[in-house]
Amino acid sequence: MIASIPFPDVSPTLISVDIPLWQFSLAGMDFDLGGFELALRWYALAYIAGILLASWIMRRALRRPALWPQKRPAFSESNLDDLITWLIFGIIIGGRLGYVLFYNPSYYLTNPAAALRIFDGGMSFHGGFLGVVAAGLLFCRKNKIPLLKASDVMAASAPAGLLFGRLANFINAELWGRETTLPWGVIFPGIDAQTCLEAAAGFCARHPSQLYEALGEGLILGAVLLYLLFRTGALRRSGLLTGIFLIGYGLTRFMVEWVRQPDAQFQTMDNPIGYAVQLGPTGLTMGQILTLPMLLAGLWLIQKARAKQ
Repeated sequence: MIASIPFPDVSPTLISVDIPLWQFSLAGMDFDLGGFELALRWYALAYIAGILLASWIMRRALRRPALWPQKRPAFSESNLDDLITWLIFGIIIGGRLGYVLFYNPSYYLTNPAAALRIFDGGMSFHGGFLGVVAAGLLFCRKNKIPLLKASDVMAASAPAGLLFGRLANFINAELWGRETTLPWGVIFPGIDAQTCLEAAAGFCARHPSQLYEALGEGLILGAVLLYLLFRTGALRRSGLLTGIFLIGYGLTRFMVEWVRQPDAQFQTMDNPIGYAVQLGPTGLTMGQILTLPMLLAGLWLIQKARAKQ
């Protein structure tokens, strides 16, 4: 029997409360106008925790002027609260639009109202990243803040959200990897997760790709960026931390995509894995394709920062 790990018994919903809308009795008859469910889900909690931790990291950096060029932080702490609001809207709007445009445009062209149903799932990191870039650019232009100086401190704090987000993906039993016989393969629940080409012993074990990404783009990349931020004076070379973040995330995502199951809408009889671009027996996933520009931009920013030394 092939060794594997059963999926832990944990619900995606942390707390759920049914709240009645209106119940009353009249002339001996009971009337119930229904109600709604108020739920706190791990995914929402991950967003909140990531934003709070990222805000705390940026605030710590702003309170240490010696880390910055000419000992002048990119912006003030009062600006930070406004910036976080802008970034939240960038993440949500960009993440949803990215999923709609990059991963399933044909479906949403015929069902445009479904694009607004963000609580049904479907968020793209690359779309969220572009949303953050747009929000940061607009915010910096509005407040006359140097863009690269601001992006460096944002980049150093970004892995906090990635770490919690990927852990929430695991708890939600979504975005799992391809089938595997490795001993740390996880038996994810659900018909889709248990539909494998070569299921053994009546079950299908898959790579816990969410945990790979939480480790790589969250914990390891975050530790590297925080060390560079607070211990090496990397903020004095504008664009360096942003470039390192792009390279670190890009390499992690590109490698994990080799064992992560691509989105089902790309799968066909001739393309069972679901490559967005098929190259014979192999190919590139949509995640890999969208990561390539990030890698190029990261290399350019690092070279530009080094040239200023």
